[in-house]
Amino acid sequence: MMDKATLKLLSDLSLTMFRKNFFGIYHGAISAKVDHNSFIVNTADAIFDEMCEKYFCQLSMHKKDYRWNIASIESSIFASIYNHIHEAKYIAFGVPIYTTAYTFDHEVIEFSDYFGKTTFGEVPVIDPGKFSTWYDRNSLEITKYLKETNSNVMVIKGIGTYVYERDINELVKKVAILENSCRLLSLRSSFQ
Repeated sequence: MMDKATLKLLSDLSLTMFRKNFFGIYHGAISAKVDHNSFIVNTADAIFDEMCEKYFCQLSMHKKDYRWNIASIESSIFASIYNHIHEAKYIAFGVPIYTTAYTFDHEVIEFSDYFGKTTFGEVPVIDPGKFSTWYDRNSLEITKYLKETNSNVMVIKGIGTYVYERDINELVKKVAILENSCRLLSLRSSFQ
């Protein structure tokens, strides 16, 4: 049985992140590590502005069973991150509009605002290569990048943003700062 407090926390944050355009109606994923062997993740048919228990499932990190068939497409990536990065307690994937749009014309996000600069400095934009093979190799590439760079944020050109944290409030804070900072960069360019 899934922990009610964790489900409520993920549900509430899903709505907040949906309202801030980090998640789309059916696009995104949020997860919490339950213990060394399992995690809770949204289902593939989750509607992020009305999350409830039926839109979550608990998965084993080491053994795929029938629940994996209803889980988010991001579940394999999340399991890999949880297995290889022990600091990860919460993970989110989304396609924030301004951040993702910024990736089309830039190789690095160089922040100009106070919060972006002091939180991130700069964030590289990772080129995913061929989109047609992305879901065959993304689990390995994302985990490898996050582990080797000691970064808990990965922005991928034209795909979206992966963020993990030990504290859920820090995760939401980083997501908000990243998107707001990219929005400011976008607005600044319209004044030039």
